[in-house]
Amino acid sequence: MLRFDDRWVWDSWLADDGERYHLFYLQAPRSPSSPDLRHFRVSIGHAVSRDLSSWEVLPTALRPAPSPRWDDYTTWTGSVVRAPDGRWLMFYTGTSRAEDGLIQRIGAAASTDLLTWQRLDTPPVEADTRWYERLDLASWPDEAWRDPYVFPDPEGDGWHMLITARAHDGPPDRRGVIGHARSNDLLTWEVQPPLTDPGTFGHLEVPQVVNMASQPVLVFSCHRAQIPAERRAGVGSRGVWSVAAPTLLGPFDPGRATVFDHPSLYAARLIRDRSRQWNLLGFRYDEDGAFIGEIADPIPVEEVSGALK
Repeated sequence: MLRFDDRWVWDSWLADDGERYHLFYLQAPRSPSSPDLRHFRVSIGHAVSRDLSSWEVLPTALRPAPSPRWDDYTTWTGSVVRAPDGRWLMFYTGTSRAEDGLIQRIGAAASTDLLTWQRLDTPPVEADTRWYERLDLASWPDEAWRDPYVFPDPEGDGWHMLITARAHDGPPDRRGVIGHARSNDLLTWEVQPPLTDPGTFGHLEVPQVVNMASQPVLVFSCHRAQIPAERRAGVGSRGVWSVAAPTLLGPFDPGRATVFDHPSLYAARLIRDRSRQWNLLGFRYDEDGAFIGEIADPIPVEEVSGALK
């Protein structure tokens, strides 16, 4: 596992250079002692491994920017892809001090070696009011527009970004959707309608979609599951969920999602090791639901009828 005596660690995402896995993760000091304060003392850490279990910690990858800027308060969860020109691009969530961290946007930084990152001077991707909820403190504690997951179009037509977002209408605790944006060049993004309907979850965090045995599978996490009682029984309100779809762009039906049978795991990503085995890599809670602040060793999984087992 990845654990520090002086730091909390939680959400993570991976890049593979062919020789080593590069893990990027949210980190914050363990003092003051309450982990609830970690989100606003955050930076993006970096470690490398050849086996996904033993990690060499490297210098911090990214910190909040100097003020004033849209990401001068927090730098939160993202994903890394390799651009056609060979550069690595990290897409990440940011908030500003001027807005008290209440409005989330998505930006990017570039690197040639996965070690040193420079922010791109491009406009951040923002929620579009045609489809998505903007800041409404009566409905939700912030404006949800985070956790970008970027992947190439299956037909070679540019790039797609999945986003944790919320619809602008419906019961507040069931407005969670998978937001969507498209780009031809990884620099300029056009926001699209969501890839899911609201009505099941308050939010769908850290989304990811992969082909498992030629079956597209969407994975996400949620603290506030609003699902039928027969599915809720025995699993609580936190977990990693999965649902199959006919294509990498859906259609996805969160109402059919099933929870992975590992209730301590959260914000987990599907990764494939050198033996081609699929694994979930995420952070853990203890048996009582308390935040631990460590990233667990990979958990092998298989895909059965669209659900992770």
